Amino acid sequence: MNIDIRRLAPDLVEDYAAFFDTTPHNEKYHLKCYCVYWCSGNSEGKDFNTKAARRNYAIQCVKDGRIQGYLAYADGKVAGWCNANTKADCLTCRGWQGMNGKRKGFIPMEQSSPELRVKSVFCFVIAPEMRRQGIASQLLARVCRDAAEEGFDFIEAYPEKEVAASSEDFMGYVGMYERLGFTVYHETSRKLVMRKVLKD
Repeated sequence: MNIDIRRLAPDLVEDYAAFFDTTPHNEKYHLKCYCVYWCSGNSEGKDFNTKAARRNYAIQCVKDGRIQGYLAYADGKVAGWCNANTKADCLTCRGWQGMNGKRKGFIPMEQSSPELRVKSVFCFVIAPEMRRQGIASQLLARVCRDAAEEGFDFIEAYPEKEVAASSEDFMGYVGMYERLGFTVYHETSRKLVMRKVLKD
């Protein structure tokens, strides 16, 4: 199967929105997140209470570059998504706030600097009929390649230690990261922080 991976850009915003319109992200809660929880900029005061509000905000964020990542296309149709952004740009997003709550424990939050640049892989969404075909791995490999070319020092990801249901696997599987050279850097009660070094 030929997979075409494209970096998200404003001209792909309709493909992006349509993919989330039709693809279940969190099957347990039937949530249409549009990935607004993982975008750069402060989420304080943003309305994420309805699908329409999240969709509208996502379109705005894609157009101005605050949601970053990659779309995977199969036969011209979006089959997958990976949210990957500069860690320092996302420290005040809703996702970080939730992930560092009491239930999940503290994730190291050192900021990137001119001397230390960190790319964070926040989540994956794969169309149900396209799962288990290596699309997430191809997306992750592209993130790694581009981050290395762009001068990032390392990539970080935050998978659950144990995934009980498909509704919880959106941060990727530990084994996938290990196969692409990530190792465990830190752990909380439920999560691992995995890193791949890009510079010696």
